[in-house]
Amino acid sequence: MKWLEIENTASLKGCITVPGSKNSSLALLAAACMADAPVILNNIPYIRDIQVVCSILREIGAKVSINKNAIAIDPTGIYKAEIDYEKSYLFRTAYYFIGALLAKHRKVSVGYPGGDRIGPRPIDQHVKGLKALGARFTFYDTYYTVEADTLKGTDIYFDTITCGATINVMMAAVRAKGRTVLHNAARDPEVVDVAIFLNKMGAKIVGAGTDIIKIDGVDTLGGCEHTVIADRLIAGTFLIAAGITRGEITVNGIPPEHLDACIEKLVEVGVDVYKSDNSVTAYRKSKSLKATRIKTGMFPAFASDFQQPFTALLLKADGQSIISDPIFPERFNHCVELGKMGADIMLREGSAYITGNASLTGTHVHATDIRAGACLILAGLMAEGTTYLTGVEQLERGYEDVAGLFSSVGARIKLHEGDFIETPVHEKFLSVKKAFSF
Repeated sequence: MKWLEIENTASLKGCITVPGSKNSSLALLAAACMADAPVILNNIPYIRDIQVVCSILREIGAKVSINKNAIAIDPTGIYKAEIDYEKSYLFRTAYYFIGALLAKHRKVSVGYPGGDRIGPRPIDQHVKGLKALGARFTFYDTYYTVEADTLKGTDIYFDTITCGATINVMMAAVRAKGRTVLHNAARDPEVVDVAIFLNKMGAKIVGAGTDIIKIDGVDTLGGCEHTVIADRLIAGTFLIAAGITRGEITVNGIPPEHLDACIEKLVEVGVDVYKSDNSVTAYRKSKSLKATRIKTGMFPAFASDFQQPFTALLLKADGQSIISDPIFPERFNHCVELGKMGADIMLREGSAYITGNASLTGTHVHATDIRAGACLILAGLMAEGTTYLTGVEQLERGYEDVAGLFSSVGARIKLHEGDFIETPVHEKFLSVKKAFSF
């Protein structure tokens, strides 16, 4: 097994070039199936989820060539649209193959969403949107099928803002007959990135980045080359790390507007931020941090993916902070692990009540998902002694080289492989675990 050894690090300093966005890349690789000629995608992070998607692409007949962070896909040989349901469950977004393959193949089968263990991942808005275009769904125990003889454009009103359904239905609408208009669409940078890629291939999409997206269907799509946007979630995590360690970190290659909500909260609690056209620098002059309240929401609001690493920062704030996550109200496994290190956090009805000025001590903790793992790394950097983090396979779903990336800005962190010897749970956990309410 793999595990990380993390030592207290006084100050992180340096620059990182932000890797390509995991969430964009997963959608772009599926969208590549829609082309009638080869495509090239640059800046793709070679992480575990990407490896699974490339395996799926090969299984359905696409040719995939990987050269560092560039992936060439020739989809002209795709001969089936049956996605291995076991591989579907290894990550969240196998449903993108429906939007990408349905118009050409008329029937797609795929397994249910998997990925991070952060609570239910409903697909009701995917179903609603695709049905409106003419699709029919049949659900089985381990997979479901989607069929359509013809897709026809129409007006679709999403009941809730959802990035995944917006991208999925947008892809399906590209090859539908006539015009499709998506109302209450997600505005995430990843939606815009996919729309730009599809337009390069010959799609006719306008309005991506707003809550109304219009798509005029086309019959063919050509090949193209595209570079994926930077991963805003990794960028934000390193800005938070600068605040935790009173260091100074510059993240390059990221438009600041992708991070506005995170940056505003960093400034609010006492972290200084400098923005340029394509980079952001975070540093901390003040000795103390202010407590705050955070409620997650869809872009451009504060992302659910930021609440976990931000929890580590708020452990250093004066007073009690509250984080509420209505997007994923069960996404608080990291708080239990932080309790093992000495944190005083109470969970109640989708909210975490975080007592600041925590004195953390390193111990064995476990990452149950990508962002929980990032949070625990940050906690390990400010804890006394050594923190041992297992569940590295979860981090590898989002980070190509998590230890190397943190080490590049001065973190004392090492990746180990082999048998992990259990360490005693920090004694303070015995006095704080009763504060947790589930």
